[in-house]
Amino acid sequence: IPMRKYEKGHYLFMATKKGLVKKTPLEEYENVRKTGLAAIALRDDDELIEVKTTDNEKEIILVTKFGQCIRFKENDVRTTGRVSMGVRGINLLDGDEVVGMQICTQGDYLLVVSENGMGKRTPEEDYRTQTRGGKGIIAMALTEKTGDLVCMKAVGASDIEEDVMIISSEGTIIRLPVEQISEISRNTQGVRLMRTEDRVASVAIVPHVEPDGE
Repeated sequence: IPMRKYEKGHYLFMATKKGLVKKTPLEEYENVRKTGLAAIALRDDDELIEVKTTDNEKEIILVTKFGQCIRFKENDVRTTGRVSMGVRGINLLDGDEVVGMQICTQGDYLLVVSENGMGKRTPEEDYRTQTRGGKGIIAMALTEKTGDLVCMKAVGASDIEEDVMIISSEGTIIRLPVEQISEISRNTQGVRLMRTEDRVASVAIVPHVEPDGE
């Protein structure tokens, strides 16, 4: 996260795969030693998956590999110091884990992609704001055809053209314009974005580039 100054009233907002979230004042990370600083306390079975800068006025979106999504106000999360675990952001089912965190202002749609290459765009407004710590609502109807969710990204911000790059665990990559991905409601499977004999490993959003010759 590139930073030029550490303003008061701004925070690092963190999410872990076990559904915990944490908000710490940005100035607590101003003087980082060469050996680093402890940014969050983690349980042995947990790990940090995403960090964003915020101003305590945003809404946070978490999505899990079992296809659940929760959206809540970040001021529902109390401020804590660097060496703390945070609080529950979403109540997970056994075996579930958080695969992505985004801030609502990052885009107008949520793009979700499953391990078998299925995906879709859904308007953020379809995900109502809830109370932090609940079980959330369905972001994608998962089946044997889709497999588990592997990624969620906020896309479609005004005046920004974006491409999505999808990488399989075999090392294959495809790139397609975000606007070409079908806009479909929450409780659906989505459409085929990538064909792979293994699974989708990662997804990245990059600036749109026109193909050569166009």
